[in-house]
Amino acid sequence: MAILISPSILNADLVNLASEIDKIDNADFVHLDVMDNHFVPNLSFGLPVVERIIETTPIPADVHLMINNPDVWAPAYAQAGAASVTFHLEAAQAPIRLARELRKHGVRAGIAVRPATDITPVLDHLSEFDLLLIMTVEPGFGGQSFITSTLPKIAAARQAIDASGHDVWLQVDGGITAETIAAPAEAGAHMFVAGSAVYGSVDPTAEVAKLRSLAEKAYYTGK
Repeated sequence: MAILISPSILNADLVNLASEIDKIDNADFVHLDVMDNHFVPNLSFGLPVVERIIETTPIPADVHLMINNPDVWAPAYAQAGAASVTFHLEAAQAPIRLARELRKHGVRAGIAVRPATDITPVLDHLSEFDLLLIMTVEPGFGGQSFITSTLPKIAAARQAIDASGHDVWLQVDGGITAETIAAPAEAGAHMFVAGSAVYGSVDPTAEVAKLRSLAEKAYYTGK
């Protein structure tokens, strides 16, 4: 399975977003963290900024909604042209219904879980989702350290996805750096969100390439 790198612009220079996104033109996606200061204790940006990014960059938008009431707000991000829209299991009132609504708009429907959230309810309904995001830090802020205790959850998700036969992408987000990316890749994740590691580097393009290479070397083979 191909390794996918989705740099988060949360750690980019938000005043110069166009030029910042140009620095990751070798990435597979641009990760857009939408935070409402309610579901998580931070506030980022909303639909107007996401719409403008989608209009002005050729890199597909990977939207991560860390907000309350995603059942109400998520479809608008799909309608805006995002490639994927991921909402949190902990915030959704009717996650399967919402995923089906997102799919109607032609986007990948993603579901995310916090580090301590049980993923069993998601694994029981894998056919309803296109992406499973396992947070490897507590959502809300960039620059946190990778939580190694999430690795068994990543491995369990990979085994369940493989057994199901469904095309579900397994994404991890939080503390992903050149030093940490091998462990979740070995456990079975193949889509990686990296913010500070990319935008805190001297050369974001080179850092994206480095992360991809390290993940490819470590990726789980099913053996």
